[in-house]
Amino acid sequence: MAVTIDGSAGVTTNAGGSVNPSTNIDGINFSCRAWVNFNGTGTVAIRASGNVTSITDNGTGLYTVNFTTAMPDVNYSAVGTCNFEVDIGLPFNTRTLATGSAGVETYRPSPYNTAVDVSTVSFAVFR
Repeated sequence: MAVTIDGSAGVTTNAGGSVNPSTNIDGINFSCRAWVNFNGTGTVAIRASGNVTSITDNGTGLYTVNFTTAMPDVNYSAVGTCNFEVDIGLPFNTRTLATGSAGVETYRPSPYNTAVDVSTVSFAVFR
């Protein structure tokens, strides 16, 4: 498959579809609209990102991912992971989805169900 990037940041493929991050996506291509990898302990710091301006630390295990360019609506898919911590399991949950940001929580699953900081959080938005 050939890929062409035009001057407006749009992408065209020879599979017959095009992707432009500022418009709706056709049925052939789906793109990641925002992504981030950040430190979730101590002073929160972005390691690497795309379309994310900042991370707000809202307390233990509670973060807000702030988008550079807002989503067109809240009908996007937010996915994430975080590193495995001893006795925590799979501690990740999206709390709120807004056009300009998304809330993320890392927590100890049952029986604890309490928020906890983890060292690495990865988060992505698809639409």
